Amino acid sequence: MSKVFFITGAGRGLGADIARRALAAGHQVIATGRRPERVLEVLGGEQDNLLAALLDITDPEAAERAVQDAVDRFGRIDVLINNAANFYAGFFEELSDAQVRSQIETNLFGPMNVTRAVLPIMRAQRSGHVMTVSSLAGVVGVDFCVAYSAAKFGVEGFMEVLHHDVAPFGIHTTIVEPGFFRTELLVDASTSYADGSIDDYAERTAATKKQWESMNGQQTGDPVKLADALLRVTDLDQPPLRFVAGDDCLEAVQSKAKDLLAQVEASRELGSGLAYADAA
Repeated sequence: MSKVFFITGAGRGLGADIARRALAAGHQVIATGRRPERVLEVLGGEQDNLLAALLDITDPEAAERAVQDAVDRFGRIDVLINNAANFYAGFFEELSDAQVRSQIETNLFGPMNVTRAVLPIMRAQRSGHVMTVSSLAGVVGVDFCVAYSAAKFGVEGFMEVLHHDVAPFGIHTTIVEPGFFRTELLVDASTSYADGSIDDYAERTAATKKQWESMNGQQTGDPVKLADALLRVTDLDQPPLRFVAGDDCLEAVQSKAKDLLAQVEASRELGSGLAYADAA
């Protein structure tokens, strides 16, 4: 059955792949980006089932306008895919306060802004699916990714709790946790490096930056296959609360789960029995 998809960051990378596959499957798509003309160019021009909408996800009013444009055009929104993101790479002390705040503004508050604009539509429908792209770095702390992980760990918490808020209204939620896919996250337009330079970190910074730059275009994951998998998730009657994508991420998340269980057991002797003596 045809659905209406609202996709952020659809001008390139994974967002564009999701939009293409959704259109090919016969769905109606609101593909958003900071440059709608670029979105149209990437997706093959004007189409009856496509609305290219201007959206800076850090602007709540822009999110409301884009959502209203979507409803005016297609009458409803069935699936929101919060995909737009950027990447500030670097060690914590070398990243400026402004860079960390900007990372969280885009990668955490951005999806919140768009979700807040979409939810009244889905509540009125008593149906919908909010899907937000997190990351392997939202589950496992990754070297050189402190700002990105802080934002993506926040996304995980936001979405996990949002599920409880909106499930009574027939709205599903899914956190997408991709590993390393050949998207455009590591291109210059999406990746920024730390403003600062501290001698104690200099050698590691240079080596790690070179490693990250060499990964661009070499990631093993195929984003088109990921886009197809995400469309299949949206077709499920009971979509998963988390969708772990890519063999690398499946292995890493499983290992993290085992580590957490081990840490629970290691904490049990000192961590239990801390209640008041008269507590029931």
